[in-house]
Amino acid sequence: MAIIVKKDPGESEDRLIAKFRKKVQIEQVLTLVKERGHYKKPSVIKKEKLARFRKKGRRQNKKRSASF
Repeated sequence: MAIIVKKDPGESEDRLIAKFRKKVQIEQVLTLVKERGHYKKPSVIKKEKLARFRKKGRRQNKKRSASF
């Protein structure tokens, strides 16, 4: 899970840092660290997952009803 960023010839340090930040965002490293910071019981994980699906379903229903 190591993120490796190589410097191209003539590339500034600022650009290198920007590349690194972008890779960290794409690979969602920070979100994983936050999730794993504290233990969650499997039942809590299931409840959160169900809540996300329900919320997503409500958003899609609103979009469908608004388009008609």
